[in-house]
Amino acid sequence: MMKFIQIQNILTNKRLKNFCLLFSALSFALSASSQKITLNDAVTIALKNSLNIQLGKNYVKIAGINNSYGIAGGLPLVTATGSNTEQISDLRQKYSDPTKNTFTNNASSNTLSGSLNASELIYNGGRVVTAKKRLGEIESQTKNQLSSRALILVYNVMLKYYDVIRQQSYSGTLQKSIDASKQKLDIVKAQQSVGMANNADLFQAQVDLNTQLQNLQAQQLIIDQDKTDLLTLLTLNPDSTLMIEDTIIIDRKLELSAILSGVSTNPDIIAANDQITINRYIEKETGAQRYPTFGIGGGFNLGRTQNTGFSLYSALLNESYGPYAGVTLTVPIFNGTIYKKQQQVAAVNTQNASLIRDTLSIGYTANAVKSWQAYKNNLEQLETSTQTYKLSQQLLDLVLKRFELRQATIVDVKNAQQSFENAGFLLINLSYAAKAAEIQLKRFANQLTY
Repeated sequence: MMKFIQIQNILTNKRLKNFCLLFSALSFALSASSQKITLNDAVTIALKNSLNIQLGKNYVKIAGINNSYGIAGGLPLVTATGSNTEQISDLRQKYSDPTKNTFTNNASSNTLSGSLNASELIYNGGRVVTAKKRLGEIESQTKNQLSSRALILVYNVMLKYYDVIRQQSYSGTLQKSIDASKQKLDIVKAQQSVGMANNADLFQAQVDLNTQLQNLQAQQLIIDQDKTDLLTLLTLNPDSTLMIEDTIIIDRKLELSAILSGVSTNPDIIAANDQITINRYIEKETGAQRYPTFGIGGGFNLGRTQNTGFSLYSALLNESYGPYAGVTLTVPIFNGTIYKKQQQVAAVNTQNASLIRDTLSIGYTANAVKSWQAYKNNLEQLETSTQTYKLSQQLLDLVLKRFELRQATIVDVKNAQQSFENAGFLLINLSYAAKAAEIQLKRFANQLTY
C-alpha cells in the first residue's frame, strides 16, 4: 500500500523501486492483452502514461526555471555594445576668405564605437526579495496542482477499476442463474422422458435459458466497454484485453472527524492557499513601486573617428576611451496615482483569492459530509442485502429440489431465479456505492491508498 503523498516519488522517478514499477508498467503496456492487472498496476501505469500528468510536470519545470533571482531582477546586468560605421560624403565648405573654400568628392569617414556596461540594483523598495518569494510560491503551487491532477487521476482509475469488478460480479450472478436454468431444463427433459412433463414446460424452460444467455451477453458488452474506459484512463491501446480478478473490500473504519480535518490537506485547498500568498506578494511588489530605486553602474567606453579626404580644418582622427562609474537614483513623485490604484486592485485580488479558497473549502466539506452519509447508509444496507442474497441462494436451491420432486411449478423456479438475480444485483451495487463513497472521502482528505 502506498499513500498518495508518495505519488510525487513516482512522478519524479528518483527511487529505484519506482523505476522498477514503471519498467513493469511499460512491460504491461507492451503485452496488456495477455496479463492480469491489479489496482496497483493500473494506478502506476496511469500516472506514468497520463498526458495530463506530463503537462503538469512541464508546468512544474517551468516554475522551477523561473524561480531564480535573475527572473526576480536581483542579479547584475552586464551588456556589451559595438558599432562600425563607414560613410562617404561630398563636402562643400565656403568661408569669408575665398582662398579657404573647399569642395571634396567621395570623402570617407569611419566611426568605431564600443562599450562594456554593468549595473547592479541596490534598493527598490524590496521588490526583488518579494518577487523571489512570489516565484518560490508559484513553484510550490504548481507542485500542488500537479498533486491534484495525480489525485484526481488515481480517483478516476480506482472508480473505473472497481466498476469493472462490479459488472463482473453481476455477470457471475447471471452465470449462476443460467446454471440453475440449465438444471431446470434437464429436470424438465427427464420428466418428459417418463411422461411427467409437457412440451409447454420444455419450451418455457428453453425460452428462459435463452433469455438469460442474452442477458449475459449484454452484460459482457458492459464489461468490455468498462474495460475500454479503463484502458483510456491508462493511456493504453483501447483494443487491448484486460484481465481483472479482484473483489471489492470496503474500509469500514473511516471517521468523519478525521476526514473533515484532512480536507485542509487536499492539494486543491493548499494550492488555493498558495494563491492567497502569491497575491499578497504581488500586493507588496506593487506598493514597492512607490519607493525610490537606487543602483550603481560602471563600464568602459571606446570611440574612434577617422576622416579621409576632408579639408585641413577637419580632424583626421578623433579617439576617446576609458572607464566610467556612477550611481542612479530614481524617486517617484507623482504619476497620476497609478501605483496607488494598482496596489488597491492587488489588495482586492488578495481578498478574492481568500474568498475562492473559503468557497472551495466549504464545498469540499459539504461534499465530504454527503459522501459520509452515503458511505454509512450503504454500509448499513449491506448487512441486510448480504443476508437477502444468501437467503435467495438457499431459496433457489430449495425450489429447484421441489421442482425436481414436482412440488413446485416452473413459474416458482423462475420467480426464485429473479429474486436471486435481483438480490445479487442489489448487493454488488451497494458494495460498489460504499466503495465509491469511501474513495471519494479519502480523495477529499488526501488519504487515497492503492
